[in-house]
Amino acid sequence: MKNNIFKFVFILMISSTMMANVTLPNIFGDNMVLQRNSEVKIWGWANPKEEIKLVSGWNNQEYKVVANNQAQWELHIKTPEAGGPYTISIKGYNEVILKNILIGEVWVCAGQSNMEMSASWGIDNGDEEAKNATNPNIRFFMVPKLTATTPQNNLLGNWIESTPETMKNFSAIGYFFAKRLREDLKNVPIGLISSNWGGTPAEIWMPEEVVQNDAVLLENAKKLNEQEYGPRQPGRAYNAMIYPFTGFKIAGTLWYQGESNVGSLVYDKTLSALITSWRKAWQDEFPFYFVQIAPYKTGSNNFSNVTVRDSQRKILKEVPKTGMVLTSDISDTIDIHPKNKKDVGIRLANLALAEVYKTNNNIVNGPLFKDFKAEKNKAIISFDYADGLYFKNKTSNQFELAGADGIFYPAKASIKNNQVILASKKVSNPAKVRFAWGNTVQSDLFNKANLPASCFTEEF
Repeated sequence: MKNNIFKFVFILMISSTMMANVTLPNIFGDNMVLQRNSEVKIWGWANPKEEIKLVSGWNNQEYKVVANNQAQWELHIKTPEAGGPYTISIKGYNEVILKNILIGEVWVCAGQSNMEMSASWGIDNGDEEAKNATNPNIRFFMVPKLTATTPQNNLLGNWIESTPETMKNFSAIGYFFAKRLREDLKNVPIGLISSNWGGTPAEIWMPEEVVQNDAVLLENAKKLNEQEYGPRQPGRAYNAMIYPFTGFKIAGTLWYQGESNVGSLVYDKTLSALITSWRKAWQDEFPFYFVQIAPYKTGSNNFSNVTVRDSQRKILKEVPKTGMVLTSDISDTIDIHPKNKKDVGIRLANLALAEVYKTNNNIVNGPLFKDFKAEKNKAIISFDYADGLYFKNKTSNQFELAGADGIFYPAKASIKNNQVILASKKVSNPAKVRFAWGNTVQSDLFNKANLPASCFTEEF
């Protein structure tokens, strides 16, 4: 009898050993890019109390950890300067070897259809760009469209190298961003994680509790009607398409979304909450750069689109380490999906090269409203990034002034010392000013970098 019990226990031990597999989330795999010069977290699952040994191929250093009683383990390993390819060995009862790993810069590309839009969708010159997209130092991870009511611990997908075939179906903005970074950063590999879903509002991309615990956000979210293209409930995309890789070390995030929040009067508060929640989840104040949505005719409301664009401008002052690129000069007011994605990617890259990597000394922002002062019957508007201010058509009819009654009238505009001087015969005491204020108005004010000014409305 004792022998039988011994045999049974022995068989159980052997079978549990055979069944025990060190496993990793799909975000860790062959061809991945890890953030350079960092301490990165690598995690996975194994048997409780199973010892895990990881060996990093760039220096053959060994790291050890024991899986906890939830069958989880994590390690923090140091990455070197850019380079590769390398391997990583992770060994418990079994061994997982990750191959063709590069060390470089990792960026998340997220939002709705304009960020999702690929060469295969018909962007400008897309076929030609795809033909030249072979670059083993640019890697893609595309997150599939998924929803969940609770945060998930894994997602489908795998890392792939940039080729004409893979680039054709990846975020075009992301690809052009990576290509431009490589020009300045030379031999630094770039990894892009694309998590997008066309037609979705910002509320689905942040933790549900962030919306539920804020009366303003919750009230606004209740106005989101169901539609056929995707979810509208807070948290659904975040749980399945962002949360599973929130521990993966990144350099920053690129965001292009807002069209599905047109009509909101609190988009600045909404996106600010999203940025804060992502940084909290990553435990990292990473840079967050976003694209101001394009001027576009939206329904019967003349100001629903421009209100969201102005909300995006306000975020720059409300949330640190944010940046915005404009599209008004390269957009099509009758197409919500502007085809020029190359310039958008390049502008985002120029922002990162100037602010993160310090390799670009050029002006990378369009003029942004700074302040407004009234002198007698005139208003003097100052801008940041105002060097070389000029009107595209020599003169501008896009400025308006209002007095205390709040009624706006067209203002005559002139430029002096990189400031705009405004006057209107109908406004003797200017109290408010606005610029390019309309859903389809494309800014006619530029700086010497030929970047357009953002729309705005401000009070004295």
